Amino acid sequence: MRVTMTSVAARAGRRNEDFVGALPTAAVLIDGAGIPGGESICRHGVAWYAGRLGGSLLGLLPLKRDRSLPALLAEAIERVTDEHRDTCDVADPISPSATVAILRVSDGFVEHLVLGDSVLVLDRADGAPLVVSDPREVVVSRSYQPAIEAAAEGTEEYRRLLRDLRANRNRAGGFWVAKDDPRAADEAITGSGPVSELTGAVLLSNGASRIVDHFGLAGWPEVMAVLASSGPAEIIRRVRQAEARHGVAADDATIAHCTDLGGEV
Repeated sequence: MRVTMTSVAARAGRRNEDFVGALPTAAVLIDGAGIPGGESICRHGVAWYAGRLGGSLLGLLPLKRDRSLPALLAEAIERVTDEHRDTCDVADPISPSATVAILRVSDGFVEHLVLGDSVLVLDRADGAPLVVSDPREVVVSRSYQPAIEAAAEGTEEYRRLLRDLRANRNRAGGFWVAKDDPRAADEAITGSGPVSELTGAVLLSNGASRIVDHFGLAGWPEVMAVLASSGPAEIIRRVRQAEARHGVAADDATIAHCTDLGGEV
């Protein structure tokens, strides 16, 4: 498998809180998530959490090929949580968390996992990309958005609404991310299929997938075509242009484009 990766921080001078890495038969993308005030809860920070989680997964994937992707993610979450549970309040709702996308090729099959709002797209030989996403956070957040927008920022009502929204994290009926509880991995969106049915795949953080799902600049077939011809950097360049044009705050943007799935890096 060949993997071309690009990761760009939201702005110059800001630490990138995404992580991306690859092995000959796997790719991992982590999109770290933080909440204002989190630095008082965890002294390590979001970028540390994302890097540790991604690094742990890359270490586990080649050693435990017989284990499912959710089982490996659960072990990685537990390992990282153990690293800082004695120094940080890992259970606090505003402690660092992350979304996850994993692709693994094994014995002629491609397995995938998505947890949270990262996106994974499988480029199928029939020309119709299969988009794997986890919309639960978006759905829950939208239900709170009108009330949050109506409340004056900084008021007790505004803070209450944010607390209520965050209380939906990692609970039944809410949404799921990698944080301190390894059981969240069981809620990931997973699947598998023959390598022979795919021509490639791409993993994107939500700062990169917004080219489709936020700005509507292209459909997924066009994105896959641009990746094949110009690479991930071109997709992120177009996203940055759209953010500037529409006055939208930039986000860390990361892409791992996987091709030659039956070969080696």
